[in-house]
Amino acid sequence: MFALKYCFMKPLVRFNSSSAATEFFNRNPRNLERMRIGRKPDGYHLEKPGRKFWHKLEVKGSNRTVTAQVVHYLNGPVVEAKTSEWALRKQLYSMVDTSAYMNLGRVLAQRCLECGISEIYCDLKPQEGSKIEKFLKEFENGGINLSELDVYKNPQPWDQFRPEKPWEVTEE
Repeated sequence: MFALKYCFMKPLVRFNSSSAATEFFNRNPRNLERMRIGRKPDGYHLEKPGRKFWHKLEVKGSNRTVTAQVVHYLNGPVVEAKTSEWALRKQLYSMVDTSAYMNLGRVLAQRCLECGISEIYCDLKPQEGSKIEKFLKEFENGGINLSELDVYKNPQPWDQFRPEKPWEVTEE
């Protein structure tokens, strides 16, 4: 069974007699991250770069299995897929060959989309033709973007450039 630490629940809305919502409780823990206004940890300027993310992709390979997981900066692993899982192991010839990495990328991408994660920070630098490169290619083909957007910064009145607000929908 694959691990999903949190999924999305419908928000609680309380209605009064005039059918207008009086209170709204958002029980989605990732709502501010999806709207790009949630805090991203920066760390200190003396630390090595690469700590500014909401979700990060990690791939760990051993002699027998491969594990890929999406790690939240605060909650730890959110979505995980392993080649040692029964459902994957029964379909693979070997649990560490190139096809195992490719299929693991497809499965993890599907699980991420089911959980509502479509953008992930990835600091893996694969060599050309390596197993990790093929994993990342299948992961991107599965519908996941391997870079997170920056946090929305409220423009000041004197700013020349005013970015579009991520929570507003503009129809053409």
